[in-house]
Amino acid sequence: MQDDNKQQDKNVNKDNVNKDKESFLSNSLFENMNFLKKEFDSSSDLVYREFKINGTKSAIFNMDGLIDKSNLAASVINPIRKYTFSNKSNDEEKSPKEKYVYIRDNILSTADQVETKTYDEVIKFMTAGFAMLCIDGCNLILAIGIQGFSFRGISEPSNEIMQRESKEGFVEPLRINITMVRRRIRSPKLKFEMMTIGSITRTDIYVCYLKDVCSAGFVEKVRKKLNKIKISGILAAGYITEFLEESNNFSFFSSIGVSERPDTVCAKILEGRIAILVDGTPSVIIVPHLFTEYFQSFDDYTTKPYFATLTRWLKYISFFISTLLPGLYVSTVTFNPELLPNQLITKIAVSVATTPFSLMFEALLIHLIYEIMREAGLRLPKPLGHAVSIVGGLVIGQTAVGSGLVGEPTLMIVALTALSSYVIPNLYEPIAVLRLIFVLVGGIMGTWGIMLMFSAVLVDLCGKANFGIPYTSPISPFSWFGMRDVLIRANWKVLSKRLSKVQEMPGSNLR
Repeated sequence: MQDDNKQQDKNVNKDNVNKDKESFLSNSLFENMNFLKKEFDSSSDLVYREFKINGTKSAIFNMDGLIDKSNLAASVINPIRKYTFSNKSNDEEKSPKEKYVYIRDNILSTADQVETKTYDEVIKFMTAGFAMLCIDGCNLILAIGIQGFSFRGISEPSNEIMQRESKEGFVEPLRINITMVRRRIRSPKLKFEMMTIGSITRTDIYVCYLKDVCSAGFVEKVRKKLNKIKISGILAAGYITEFLEESNNFSFFSSIGVSERPDTVCAKILEGRIAILVDGTPSVIIVPHLFTEYFQSFDDYTTKPYFATLTRWLKYISFFISTLLPGLYVSTVTFNPELLPNQLITKIAVSVATTPFSLMFEALLIHLIYEIMREAGLRLPKPLGHAVSIVGGLVIGQTAVGSGLVGEPTLMIVALTALSSYVIPNLYEPIAVLRLIFVLVGGIMGTWGIMLMFSAVLVDLCGKANFGIPYTSPISPFSWFGMRDVLIRANWKVLSKRLSKVQEMPGSNLR
């Protein structure tokens, strides 16, 4: 008889090992516990507490650090213990399933409760900060939401500083980000669709859009692209953006926007865009994103139209200066010096004659040093940031010129270029690369090379589209109605008379 029991236990353990995460839960508390222990490989943060509910074996599972322990005691354990002592005689005839239902409906006071039926669901909710109540003889496990992990407080994003707007920025917990969006758009038409991406990290994301404003066809296209993502883990919003781009896209520019400001994201949702919130990151993805939106900021819509128009023109001018000026300077001085005034060309000629390198090499060298300094300033601890500024000022501003390695005009051009690039920080990555390419092309092929490269960039911009929407709308294809918020910022009486930007964009097949 004992041998038969041992053989039966071996069979149970063997069946437990062969279980799949997609399989349904067992009636046996022992089997469910063994599966979870095996799945988490007895990890030290897997916490479980066994107890009895009027003679029925039970247990609570959770991941240490993801739940509020005081809330667990006050909202789950204490009510169950009180129920156990006060209903001991009345529960003798109840089945485990009946006890489970009674506790679920009458004892536990937490509002966030989910009934799980498979091992996959149990693991998903446990790793999301839920406590799992399992009763022997019942093939259901109750997930109880008592999350209590630590997170960074809400503060203003350091990458998107605004003057007159909200000082709130997105944080890492997904639920708080959803709350900040919902608090600004108090409409039942605002929809949040949950998806899970990542075969290992199983990261939750939410697709957010405004129904009746955002095109249903557009939402379906985004859904399909997200469902096709096959990746082991999602740890940042940037993991997803590449999958949302058009296939075989080698452009310098991205048609996927990213923002850390709730007011900016809500403004795009009101225009008919889709926001994608990723758990664990404060950056929210916005699709689609147009090239002209790099030159717009939320401050533009809280100031007078004439001043917003002025700042917008400054941003366009800064873009061309930061991208083209070094290349034009190198090509003009090298191949067409007659285009410069006599006094200026004389000083440049003296500067070039006193340096050992060619003008193109000088420009590339200073840009390389500047990029090294910038990267060091970003990665170093804040207390050492001042040291980088001092070293940079001494090495580049004084020593490099005094030793004759570089000329003063070249240094001034690079400084003006670097200053202009910070006016539009979201475009810094393509600007930094294009700037070096224009310097190389200008030093080798002259002004004609600059024009040829500029035409190639223009073709790249005009030929780019995502989800059927041209990247350069409403400039190309041109739309008078859309231009009211491109080169100028019209007043709100004009801006308010609009439908979804996605629907009104020329060339869009989502209208």
